[in-house]
Amino acid sequence: MAETTSTRPYLIRALYEWCADNGLTPYVAVRVDDTVRVPREYVKDGEIVLNISMDATSALQIGNEYIEFKARFAGVGRDILVPIRQVMAIYARENGQGMAFPLESAPDDEVEEDADEGLASAPTDQATTAGGGAILSLAPDSDVGQGEDADPEPPRPTTPPAGGRPALKRVK
Repeated sequence: MAETTSTRPYLIRALYEWCADNGLTPYVAVRVDDTVRVPREYVKDGEIVLNISMDATSALQIGNEYIEFKARFAGVGRDILVPIRQVMAIYARENGQGMAFPLESAPDDEVEEDADEGLASAPTDQATTAGGGAILSLAPDSDVGQGEDADPEPPRPTTPPAGGRPALKRVK
């Protein structure tokens, strides 16, 4: 069978568009390593959450390999570059709905795991997609501000344990 491209960039673009169509603010949670270009002073525990709305970015491009844009941090313009494989989740700030993704290895690492096998073993309380992502439903954080002077720490999705698949807590 011919190798197919990852569904991750397509799902990220679809959820970004869904947020825009519904007047919601799309956030991406990113695992930071040497391949990620973000302001390091905003990285916490090896992760950063970025507002990728049209109001917060300029020149946003969500490609198949990278998310690129320009944004202001504390009034200073920065060029941001995030490899798609480093995106852990995309979700709407206002209602927490979105999708979490399993962490991927670097492109030169070979992964023997079959994505379909992981789906079969997913817990019954976790909704999983064919792309290996898990559907998120995070409780909105009413203390999160809006605009440039907002609290710099947006709500974070639950992160999976190292080396494991994402596990979601059902919110009712």
